[in-house]
Formats: sequence, C-alpha cells, structure tokens
Amino acid sequence: MGAHIAVLAVPSAGHVYPTLPLVEELVRRGHRVTYATGPAMRDAVAAAGADPVVPDAPWAKVAAAPSRTTEDVAETLSGALEVTRAVVPQLTAVFGADRPDVVCHDALTPFGPVLACLLDRPSVATVPTFAGNDVFDPATLLAPAGFDPAHPRMAAYAAEQARFAAETGVPAGILTSVGRQADRKLVFLPREFQIAGDTFGDDYRFIGPAFGSRAGTADWTPPPEPVLFVSLGTVVNDRPGFFAACVTAFAGTGRRVLMAVGDRVDPASLGPLPANFDVRPSFPQPAVLAHAAVFLSHTGMNSTMESLLCRVPLVSYPQTPEQEANGRRVEELGLGRVLRTAEPAVLRRTVDEVAADPAIRAALDRMAGYLRAAGGPPAGADAVEELL
Repeated sequence: MGAHIAVLAVPSAGHVYPTLPLVEELVRRGHRVTYATGPAMRDAVAAAGADPVVPDAPWAKVAAAPSRTTEDVAETLSGALEVTRAVVPQLTAVFGADRPDVVCHDALTPFGPVLACLLDRPSVATVPTFAGNDVFDPATLLAPAGFDPAHPRMAAYAAEQARFAAETGVPAGILTSVGRQADRKLVFLPREFQIAGDTFGDDYRFIGPAFGSRAGTADWTPPPEPVLFVSLGTVVNDRPGFFAACVTAFAGTGRRVLMAVGDRVDPASLGPLPANFDVRPSFPQPAVLAHAAVFLSHTGMNSTMESLLCRVPLVSYPQTPEQEANGRRVEELGLGRVLRTAEPAVLRRTVDEVAADPAIRAALDRMAGYLRAAGGPPAGADAVEELL
C-alpha cells in the first residue's frame, strides 16, 4: 500500500521543475502525491502525476526579483511571510483532513516547514540550489553588497516573524532555516558541485538533477547547424540591451542562435533579425540543450544543472547574486566562463573560446560521471521511503 506524500513549493520554475522527476518516481512506486503550489504550476505538477492543491494567496509577493539592497531583502522576506500567513490555514485544513505520511517541501518555501511542524510529520527539504550547513552558509554569497542585518526594515521583519511564530506555535527560526531542520535534505546537485560538499552529513542526499518526462514532451525540430542557446531564464529577463548585443555579436556566424527573450521583451524591438536567429518568448529547454554547442545563460541553478546534464558548456551572464555565485562555481570547476560585460565583441569571443576549449570539454565529461553517480530520482525516492 502506497503512502500519502505532501509536496509544497512556491510557484517558480526553478523551485518546482527540479522536484517533478522525484514526484514521477514516487507515483511510479505506488505512492499518492498531493502537491501544493500556486496556479502557474498547477498543470506541471498534474502532468507529473500529483494531485494539485492551489491555495488562494498573494503569490506575486514571492516572485523572485534581484535583491540589490537590504530593503529589497526585507521586502522579499515580508512578502514570503504574507503568503505563508495566507496559505498555512488553508493547507492545515486540507492536510488535516487527509494527513500525509511525509511532508516534502522546497527549502526556500517557508510555509513548508511550518506545515510539517503543525502536522507533526517527518519532513524532507528539497534543495534546488546550494545547500547550507554550519560550515557553509549560502547567504554569504547571495546577500547584496552592503547588506545590513541591523537595518530597521530587517528588524521590522524579525518582529513580524516572531509574532507569526507566537501565533502558530512554531519555532521562531523555522521560516529562515533554509530547510536545515528537515529530517532529510534532497539536494538537486551532485556533491562535487556543492560548495564545501565534503562537510555535509548523511541527512543531506546529493541526488543531482533530472529531466524526467520533460525531456520527451517537446514538439520541436532541431536545426542542422550547431546551436547557440541564449536565455536569461523566466524571472529577471527584461534585458533588451543584452539581447540586442547578442544579435550584433552572433549575426551571420555559422551557428543557429536560439534566443529566448521572455514575455517582456518584444522581438521587434531588437530590429531586423539575421537569418541565423530564431527568437521566441521561450523554447523547450531540455530539448534545445540536447542539441546545443554552448549555452549563454543567466546560470540560474536549474538551467545550470540542465546544461551539465547535456554536457553543454556555459557562458554565464548573471542577473542576481545567486546567479553570480552559480556562474563563479561553473568557472571554478572549469565548466564554462563568466562574462563581466555584454559588449558584442566580448560575447562572440567568449562563446567561441568556450566552444573550442578541450579542458572545458574534459571537465564536462567528469561532471557527467558525478551526475550519473548521484542517483537521481530513485535515490531521492529511497530517502523519502526511509521516513515511512
């Protein structure tokens, strides 16, 4: 008889997509999965075999945006707390009447550990980016320059958090513990990519990334030429100047340039497009990466891991502190390069050098071995079943 497993995540592609192959594996093993997230991800979780639950909440408050100041950080944290206040009573009612055996929650989704605590259920944190422990704290990489934890706005957030904890009876630090209190932590990176990876204990399982069924669902025909894939992801992509620089840099080259500009940049604003360009709001990323020679990317962690799954070298043009940290790690491990400018001549030269670099190719092959050894969704499902 299968178990009932609750999965919870904010409705962001970078947080939901990494969990879907795990959901598919749990369902394949006969478990029932109920997935709580926002409306933007309802169809994706249903396609993975889960029963979607979509609470009514101000989901725009948790839309990721660059945190360039201390006030930005405080605003993001307060928005997440507002969503948590709205969501927790609804999910307590849903899962109180249909109790899960295990609660799996995104490590950066604050209502996840709150629900696990209130239901007194064993918990699994799913970690889509760098994990943290007593040795390595990801916040040291992700905080904006000049971050001031004593800023009045941060103090106001701390007071809000304390009030919420007192009202609900959960530990005061549960909202900002980055999943560390969970019984198991499933990290969608190989240990070899994790910073200070050898300092994490057995409660952290570095299972690596996977495409799951997303790899075979695209209705897309690859071009005959080598592919340069350009994308800044789904969140911080309103960068018409960058995309225009790419048009200048790669016009008339021997590559087919597939450029995903998002839904806030009008391709017409880029001027006449060269014949070797295909510009759209989005592309089926797993399918494109399977045929790409280089990925010019923001290096969000999900995109970074998907590129490594396909052994595609990365040229990083980060837009947020988190993406900058990912790009630096890519460069440290010899898997690609980080751009400091979007000047067209630099763009073209860097992409050409990365595509032709045998050391980068060798590093990608090594990383592919680590990805295979990580175990993927079966290893993650094993860790969940340990708690049943």
